[in-house]
Amino acid sequence: MTSTTSVSVTETPVPTPARSGWPGVIALMVAIFTLVTSEFLPASLLPLMASDFGITEGVAGQVVTATALVGVFAGPGVGLLFPRLDRRRLLIGLLVLALLANLLTAVAPSYALVVVARLVLGVAIAGTWSMALAVASHLVPAGQVGRAMSVVNIGVAGATVAAVPLGALVSSIAGWRAVFWAVTAATAVAIVLFVAVMPSVPAKAGGGLRTLVAVLRSRVVLVGFVGIGLLVAGHFGSYTFIRTAAEGVPGLTPTTIAVLLAVYGVGGLLGNLLSGLVADRHLGLAMVLVPLMIAVAIIGFSLSTASALLVFVAVALWGIGFGAIPTMSQTWVSRAEPHRVEAAGGLFVSTFQIAIASGAAVGGVLLDAAGVRTVFLIGGAAVVLGGALLASTRRGISASSPS
Repeated sequence: MTSTTSVSVTETPVPTPARSGWPGVIALMVAIFTLVTSEFLPASLLPLMASDFGITEGVAGQVVTATALVGVFAGPGVGLLFPRLDRRRLLIGLLVLALLANLLTAVAPSYALVVVARLVLGVAIAGTWSMALAVASHLVPAGQVGRAMSVVNIGVAGATVAAVPLGALVSSIAGWRAVFWAVTAATAVAIVLFVAVMPSVPAKAGGGLRTLVAVLRSRVVLVGFVGIGLLVAGHFGSYTFIRTAAEGVPGLTPTTIAVLLAVYGVGGLLGNLLSGLVADRHLGLAMVLVPLMIAVAIIGFSLSTASALLVFVAVALWGIGFGAIPTMSQTWVSRAEPHRVEAAGGLFVSTFQIAIASGAAVGGVLLDAAGVRTVFLIGGAAVVLGGALLASTRRGISASSPS
């Protein structure tokens, strides 16, 4: 008799490596670059557009206002309208919307159609921005959200530096419509990249108006948003008139003023990169030092107008400081509302847009009433107050900070 003993062998399955979300972060950065470039382009094209449509440059400039104002409502509104749609599909749809808006601008026979196109573009920009933080939070671990948003914000910084000079160069060769044809093509490339590398990003459960209201009931969020609003308004209230202030500095010519603005742009790129290194691990420290840096730069600019060298130093510091603001504040949002990031991100976009519009408007009133130095001094004071309010929320977010 033969005895057979069966031995069962249990094999330990080899774990499948998790797919890296960083290609998706890169795709998001490219998308943001094309969208922000589309937003900033008219600044270099207004004279040509005004001449083509037979309107004043002031009227032509309202296309910028239209894009910004619609963002106040589109930021939180897009998530409310599509609470369950996969965020990958939603972002692709918004990019297609941006492509159509740029295409319509390129072929528009009338200024009215350009305004309509810019309103559509505003929806695409604000909608994408409102989703960016939630999508990045899905793609990378919680301790790397700041780094991810720093990469995404390279798109903003790059567009800020490149959009106006590139628009001016292309329009001088082929006309202003060619610029919008070019950015239409760039948007198409961004869509292809998004389709190729962005994974599915399911919508968060429990979204909608109720979630939005719940976010607004948080004292930490309200105080922080007021702080961010004051900070951003103080910055834009001053920066809008930086050329006016620079023209009063002895020794600065139109050429050196252009260099001064380039120094600010390079500082912004550097500040964005540095913020990605510190936001995840030292957010509380950044919330204190970054607003202080901006305030010192703005006030220092206003008090140093007798020295071109000191003005350059102040502007470099200003650029570095404000370049860190998007990543720092978005990382703060992810810590303040880790379970309602998408709703908080939409409200963050609205806060930013309102602050930009109100800061520039109040700055203009102050400029006419009291002069550019007063604009900068009050702008710096607003940054100090806003920074103090934001920094006061540090304990409220400490529980959700990464170890």
